[in-house]
Amino acid sequence: MLDLTNNMEFEMKSCFTPNISNSHSLKVLDVTPSSVIIQMNDPDCRGVFPIDSFQYWIKKGSLIQISDIEKKTS
Repeated sequence: MLDLTNNMEFEMKSCFTPNISNSHSLKVLDVTPSSVIIQMNDPDCRGVFPIDSFQYWIKKGSLIQISDIEKKTS
């Protein structure tokens, strides 16, 4: 289980079915014990997931964390 923190960014794979806006990435705005508030980058829209559901999508490989190292080199 990944420890989620504010400002984490994830690439969204095509198998991430909640992606109805066809965004390519999302950012975690806030993490509570029960939910994760996210903002999709293209277009600019927000959503709320139960924390267990968000962790499921990470475990399934539908959300891939974008590391700070990758962001600096691209």
